[in-house]
Amino acid sequence: MSQNTEKRQHIAIVGGGAAGMSCAATLARHLDIFKITLIEKEAVVGGQATSIPLNAQQHGASWMNNGVQGGSGIFKHTFHFFRQYGHPAQEVRLQVSFGKGKDRFWTNCFPSPLVKQFDSDIKRFGTFLKVIKWSLPVLGIVPISIMLRVFLFSKDFGDKMVYPLIALFLGTGNQTASVPSGIVERLFNDPNMKLWDYDPETLLPNLPTMYTFDRLHDFYSAWREDLTSKGVSFALETEVQETVSRSKNNVILKLRDIHAKESREESFDKVVFCSLADETLRILGKKATWREKFVLGGASFYDDITVTHTDSSYFNEHYETSFKKELCAEPTSEAQRKQIAFSSPADSNGGDGFRPMYYTYTYDSNPRLIEMSFNCTNYQHQFRQPDVSNKRAPKPVYQTIFLDKNRKDLWTIDKIDKGQIIKKNWWHQLGHRWIHYLRVVPNMMFIQGRSSTYFAGSWTLVNMHEVACVSGVAAAYRMGADYEQFDDFATDFFSKYLLLSHGLMFSRQEKKRGNAKSHSQ
Repeated sequence: MSQNTEKRQHIAIVGGGAAGMSCAATLARHLDIFKITLIEKEAVVGGQATSIPLNAQQHGASWMNNGVQGGSGIFKHTFHFFRQYGHPAQEVRLQVSFGKGKDRFWTNCFPSPLVKQFDSDIKRFGTFLKVIKWSLPVLGIVPISIMLRVFLFSKDFGDKMVYPLIALFLGTGNQTASVPSGIVERLFNDPNMKLWDYDPETLLPNLPTMYTFDRLHDFYSAWREDLTSKGVSFALETEVQETVSRSKNNVILKLRDIHAKESREESFDKVVFCSLADETLRILGKKATWREKFVLGGASFYDDITVTHTDSSYFNEHYETSFKKELCAEPTSEAQRKQIAFSSPADSNGGDGFRPMYYTYTYDSNPRLIEMSFNCTNYQHQFRQPDVSNKRAPKPVYQTIFLDKNRKDLWTIDKIDKGQIIKKNWWHQLGHRWIHYLRVVPNMMFIQGRSSTYFAGSWTLVNMHEVACVSGVAAAYRMGADYEQFDDFATDFFSKYLLLSHGLMFSRQEKKRGNAKSHSQ
């Protein structure tokens, strides 16, 4: 090993999800400067972005993605990594089915009586979004439930339309009422964050473009293999038990192979925690500063369970899964007549028709609390390529998500036929409560880089795969790696995240680095 190689900074990356892998990939472009060890307690990388095998003869596909399904067009960094390894995301037209029954159901596919009922509320919601935008960050931190009351929206409008919409796409689950209004406004208006455009007639636009991810297991495996070939070390099935010591130039971590009884201590120049905030605090233990305890302690997590199953009877009982005339309001425009024609069963054989991907179910006792589901057969692209040799119609695959185990007394999980369950997965999910945007998001910059420690993960802002990727890249950039500018939109998103989470202006940093390089030549 050369003298130059011996002087490389040894970086520990804790966590092999999207943030950890993005950080490792960005640092790996400078292996003359960095020695990289990624530590992951699971046997594979990818975090929540996993895949599970299926019986192809039974379901029409040999795999399905689990934990992470897809994203919107803003996922530039995610798609960039996918393309590098031959796993491009596939375009789909988003279809949703909210609620059950004529008095609760609405969709973005055709006009419904509920949308007609809340016509004035939907139109005023546009004004609401403008006021929140003008008043950021003052009113932006106020929970959406309070602001809806202040603006005199009907309770049913919030319970039946606003909360289910936010919960489903932001992943806020049963904490939706506590989500700050500013995040809701950003999801509609911020070019870098919005998942959909506000529609003054239907709230959610008709069939917006979304993307379904390719096989996540294969993608993350290929990504790891490539980084390994470049010199990145992966310590899989390895637990970080505690932080032994930290200083300005050194971090010592106590590690344990999950198959061994003995622990070991390893020394690193810097560490990037790409683990969840509460897990990071556990690892830091007594070595956590008061600032880190205040910031990381502001992130709340909830335990949810996803059940992958094939129980169509359960699904039809709890959701509106097909076009019904009584669920459709009288059209008032040519566009609405076309929507109804598109959604009707007569067109479904041509590949169109009402085939929802996302669903929500609300509880009678508390309509602000929900269950969520996916019809994965309608959503994930591999199911849309039927095997003509298989004469049997494929059996649909569903995923139903039951939120917050502390409210499991409300769950309908026991109604799913146990014989039709493929898999159960517990997830530890971020709740985007208002306190998160008061303590965590604006204060991340004050703990980054102190005591040779950095933090990354979607929890630093909002729970999206794209944010996780950008956070990992930003941590690597902060340590001295270059940012690869491949798309103007992506660069703008990265710049805003870098300023928010690290307190650095990208343009100034690039100018400083350019001057430093010119002086060194």
